[in-house]
Amino acid sequence: MNLHEYQAKELLKKYNVPVQEGFACSTVHEAEEAYRQIKNQSGSSFAVVKAQIHAGGRGKGTVKETGINGVKVAKNIDQITEFAKGILGGTLVTIQTGPAGKVVNKILVAQDMYYDGPSERKEFYLSILLDRTKKQNVIMYSTEGGMNIEDVAHDTPEKIFKEWVHPGGPLQGFQARKIAFNLGLSGEAFKNCVKFVTNLYNAYVGLDCGMLEINPLFKAADDKVIAVDCKMNIDDNALMRHADVAAMRDTTEEDPTEVEAGNHNLNFIKLDGNVGCMVNGAGLAMATMDMIQLSGGQPANFLDVGGTANAQTVEAGFKIILKDPNVKAILINIFGGIVRCDRVAAGVIEAYKTIGDIPVPIIVRLQGTNAEEAKKLIDESGLKVQSAIQLSEAADLVKQAVA
Repeated sequence: MNLHEYQAKELLKKYNVPVQEGFACSTVHEAEEAYRQIKNQSGSSFAVVKAQIHAGGRGKGTVKETGINGVKVAKNIDQITEFAKGILGGTLVTIQTGPAGKVVNKILVAQDMYYDGPSERKEFYLSILLDRTKKQNVIMYSTEGGMNIEDVAHDTPEKIFKEWVHPGGPLQGFQARKIAFNLGLSGEAFKNCVKFVTNLYNAYVGLDCGMLEINPLFKAADDKVIAVDCKMNIDDNALMRHADVAAMRDTTEEDPTEVEAGNHNLNFIKLDGNVGCMVNGAGLAMATMDMIQLSGGQPANFLDVGGTANAQTVEAGFKIILKDPNVKAILINIFGGIVRCDRVAAGVIEAYKTIGDIPVPIIVRLQGTNAEEAKKLIDESGLKVQSAIQLSEAADLVKQAVA
């Protein structure tokens, strides 16, 4: 589950990680009030306005309707009003959103961190995630933080440092000191960085993060080390341990069909192809997608109905797949292990009758327990459903459907 920047920062504060303070705002009036509070607290007339969407590259992205960047520095309340009006409710297009962009429902009005001369401040990059090849958590960091970190990783990979941490234990003191040293810090800034990295790693583990990225990690002129921006992803499988975090889920940032699928306990990911897939089991689903590709089609989705598929789950899967106008055919590929194939076939027939006329060819491949009986049920149903037992048969039918 992805979190907005303002949500992630609130969680980090619970782990004593210093963050750029700010207020999440849904209206122009709230943004103006937030600015007044920040000005009173900091004594500075500068504040930052940041669009809150689940995508990176906001600083370089622009709002379609107004041409305003997703991150702006305001010098006075008039500019706060101007930027809030220009961003809220608009569609922000960044390198990560694609041309469709994302609608901005909230902005973060935050304190200006760049309150001293540029010679005194520094921007770093730091992230924590799982390195699956080493089966350890890895802290990646660089002296070259900021909006062009992707270019740094591509053009000068030697500037990206890595520190691995065994998931069964904490970040060791010498490792935190090594990170601060490699970032070129000394004195009070060095000590603050060691505390920052240690607390950040504790937050990563304690919150069951899949990824935690701070960019920029900021060293101010007074040697404070602060998270100016934060991207946080929580492992969905661990949300049962974090009811407070689960409550932060913003479904408006997610694909509506994926949200609907989740409500039916279906594992669904939307893709850009023309053949809808309905499969039981993640491994079989991946193999089915490969088969569609080899047959000349493109998978329109990943849909795993699980090992207990029935009429209700099949019907829900049908409806979700058919919401995609690009789908030219639907392939149902079920292995009857836990569930009998004839029961799945009966579910397909029942779902077909409930939904009504389905405008695209449906190919059903059932293999395993009672596969022959299932094929007979479908062949004798009188419905426009094509059945197959072998994977090669299903592949030929898919090829014909998308030709």
